[in-house]
Amino acid sequence: MHKVEIYTRYWCGYCRLARSLLQSLGCKFQEYDLDSDVALQQEMFQRTGGRTVPQVLIDDYPVGGFADLARLQHNGVLGRMLADPDTAPDIPPH
Repeated sequence: MHKVEIYTRYWCGYCRLARSLLQSLGCKFQEYDLDSDVALQQEMFQRTGGRTVPQVLIDDYPVGGFADLARLQHNGVLGRMLADPDTAPDIPPH
């Protein structure tokens, strides 16, 4: 099973969309709420290079934000990858 992580803020609409997309695929993920821990902002930047939320990581690979996640879903990559980690395709570059 892939390790999926997402950095979010409570008020962020794109964060809600990203969570919803992952949940619709039956994906379990670790969520880091930047509203509850300010130090996580710096950690998120160090891990992803991104300053905006959401920031999604799959197996420690920074996928990007909601638009990037939606692109993977639209291209059929995300569902296949999360469904079968042993034969999943590599995540295409941004």
